[in-house]
Amino acid sequence: MTIRTFAIALIASLGLAATAQADHHKDGGMKDKPTVTDIVVNSDQHTTLETALVEAGLAETLSGEGEFTVFAPTDEAFAALPEGTLETLLKPENRDQLTNILTHHVVEGYYLTTSTLLTVEMGGTEKPSVFTLNDEEISFNKTGDTITVQDAQGNKVNVIMTDIKASNGVVHVIDGVLMP
Repeated sequence: MTIRTFAIALIASLGLAATAQADHHKDGGMKDKPTVTDIVVNSDQHTTLETALVEAGLAETLSGEGEFTVFAPTDEAFAALPEGTLETLLKPENRDQLTNILTHHVVEGYYLTTSTLLTVEMGGTEKPSVFTLNDEEISFNKTGDTITVQDAQGNKVNVIMTDIKASNGVVHVIDGVLMP
């Protein structure tokens, strides 16, 4: 697991916890959709990401206003990192590295659903691509029913669950951690 991935998870967790405690209602009395952080915090598959987001201080950011597209690695994705990587990233002295990894999984200012992922052209590659919060480019490819996310270093992960809508963005679950 990369530090960025871990940071994103941690931030999402903290923001979700804070958001879950608040009771926000729309004019019609219907409860608002959860934030990106709420989605991570309330997921049984993202406890590691939740911890990482909190440790990196990103949970509040991902529970705030804005449009975020988050590629959320599962607990299994973090477990597949080399032994000791996650523990090292969670240490206070490695917070910057963790934040960099987590922000490598977040696109700010865009609500990228699967219908738009494969057509977006913000990056410099020949494939549909965007820049993440840490100013790294990621691109998208679809083979059959599988959407793959690839970063500039050549790391590839598969999107295994798509279009989880939040009040402030969308979450796509991925089966790996992108390491910048």
